[in-house]
Amino acid sequence: MTKILYLHGFASSADSTKANLIDSFIKKNTKKTKILIPDLDNNIKNAYHQIEKIILKESPSSFMGSSLGGFYGIYFSEKYNLPCVNINPAIPPLSMSEYLGENKNYSTGDKFIIDQKQLDFLDAMGQKIKKIKKPNNFMTLVQSGDEILDYKQAVKYFSGSQIDITFGGNHSYENFESNLIKIQKFLNLH
Repeated sequence: MTKILYLHGFASSADSTKANLIDSFIKKNTKKTKILIPDLDNNIKNAYHQIEKIILKESPSSFMGSSLGGFYGIYFSEKYNLPCVNINPAIPPLSMSEYLGENKNYSTGDKFIIDQKQLDFLDAMGQKIKKIKKPNNFMTLVQSGDEILDYKQAVKYFSGSQIDITFGGNHSYENFESNLIKIQKFLNLH
């Protein structure tokens, strides 16, 4: 059984549009693939430990991540030498100082605090993945219209890996479903 660990973005949830699309696609188009879509903790350090526990328990064969989930995907892909599909991923160095203080989860409405210790932890993670060591492990989907992250920086960061640039779009990644067959082929899903 192939297992994919999907990691959603900052202040999102397991019930995101992309998570639901990939879950539905996997169920309809594969027989030997399971997708794990956890609700990641809003606290960055807690989310890290949550992901570690899932990896140790479930032994995923690949990762998928969107935005901050893409950053986590990069980190764990490099750590465990596993393939990773990223959708408009956050890359190091990652600046999230504008989120210091109280935030609200877009999906759940839950309020949470981001403090400097969490940002320092994220910076320490970023130091370990300043440059990817195994570019062949990555497929990265970016849209030039991403209003949050600069797609050109992602293209440079993932140099040597499989990169798909769509001109236009936004940070949520418009028409994500049009890439599901490419993802299936890259991850060799059956």
